[in-house]
Amino acid sequence: MAAMEQLLGGPRPRLVSSLGLGQRSWEVTLDEERGRLAWRDPRPARRGGENCFVSTSEIIAVEETELDKKQRNIGKWQKMSKPHAFTESRPKQLLVYINPYGGKRQGKRIYEQKVAPLFSLAAISTDVVITEHANHAKDNLFEVNINKYDGVVCVGGDGMFSEVMHGLIGRMQKDSGIDQNNPKAPLVQCNIRIGIIPAGSTDCICYSTVGISDPVTSALHIILGDCQPLDVSSVHHNNTFLKYSVSLLGYGFYGDILKDSEKKRWMGPMRYDYSGFKTFLSHHYYEGTVCFQPAKHTLGSPRDKDSCRAGCYICKKSQQQLAEQHKEYGLKHEDDEEEWKVIKGKFLAINAVNMSCACPRSPKGLSPAAHLADGSADLILVRKCSRFDFLRYLVRHTNQDDQFDFSFVDVYRVKRFQFTSKFSEDNESNVTDIGKKRFGQFCRDHPACCCNIANSTWNCDGETLDSSAIEVRVHCQLMKLFARGIEENCKDEAAYSQRSIELLL
Repeated sequence: MAAMEQLLGGPRPRLVSSLGLGQRSWEVTLDEERGRLAWRDPRPARRGGENCFVSTSEIIAVEETELDKKQRNIGKWQKMSKPHAFTESRPKQLLVYINPYGGKRQGKRIYEQKVAPLFSLAAISTDVVITEHANHAKDNLFEVNINKYDGVVCVGGDGMFSEVMHGLIGRMQKDSGIDQNNPKAPLVQCNIRIGIIPAGSTDCICYSTVGISDPVTSALHIILGDCQPLDVSSVHHNNTFLKYSVSLLGYGFYGDILKDSEKKRWMGPMRYDYSGFKTFLSHHYYEGTVCFQPAKHTLGSPRDKDSCRAGCYICKKSQQQLAEQHKEYGLKHEDDEEEWKVIKGKFLAINAVNMSCACPRSPKGLSPAAHLADGSADLILVRKCSRFDFLRYLVRHTNQDDQFDFSFVDVYRVKRFQFTSKFSEDNESNVTDIGKKRFGQFCRDHPACCCNIANSTWNCDGETLDSSAIEVRVHCQLMKLFARGIEENCKDEAAYSQRSIELLL
């Protein structure tokens, strides 16, 4: 409160306007006696201008006006003299990576016009790196002095975020002496937060963690120092680390779409529609075995009606229960003793998601009740069915109906799973022992069969994996984002924001 008084020129009450999360302008009165700010929504239609309260940590700038003046936005927006006095979680220095080529090819413009002025207003210093090639950001994070930064910001799409995530997590494991090739190794949590400024084709990760793909909203989350833990899945093959995943691991339908679309990058974002339609018509199914360990520590279910929201109770309690289990039994003992479930069959799609995977085209995502930080993934198995039934299932992703309400669709909440295709299994092994054994060498010389294609490709957050036989483990809250989860009416908040942002800048 002292910082606010210093900025306003003294402790006397007066009327100020503030810009807080949600990008809305409020009429705010400084209440010196109670040590808080009382704010009033000036919009008369919906809320009737009722009085509410807002934490000072939500404010990034103020505009001073006279108490008796009725006109708004006539004062001057000022930087706060002590912007970090309101909350210690606000970043002071950020490392920013901008991908000028991916997605909409507007990352640099979006950052310079919409984000950089806000960072300057909030007195945040930045070191900006324009990426020049694939994995530029990932490689750079292994070289820079990461301890001097309060966070890393990526400007681009999901691929840019994946680069930064792999760089940060890999750097943490390297500095801690953790072997990433060991699928049972407990990974060290990454405490450096990642901020996402969406500038990609789909921006699925931003949409699923914030609720909207809006650069200004994401910038405000970063400025306010919000923190949202996020589960990360590690993917291995034959004791060799392949990738980390935070959104979708898809085999079959989504893997085939990605593989085909990579050959048509010249088409731009339209390639996904073309490849999706082509893959749907081909209607390939794949035989294999899925083994998994159920996530017994979680309180929720994939069939829940309630979605993961800001301050999610299920994520907090699930993380506590998982930590208690590890403390009591140990990670290695728990994995060895817990029962594996085995499912063998013909599948059109095998999807594992750590979040809802929502996007503008699919507002509820592949698994609407998936949680961001409960230490589990939702494993969705779509068995062989008719093309018409599969179309019905895909259409459910775009509406409010229960997409798991089909006889050919099964969904499980898991903390670990393995998959082997029919042609990589050892014919002499017992199927029930697959979950407790290492995968053998993947056979690339497929025998003749009735299927046109023996194996599909894994889609790992928009990148292909060479191996079809994989082992996946979910690491609870391995990393943190500059976010606070999806809030209600976040789209409406952002739609109202544009005029306020223009006036502020």
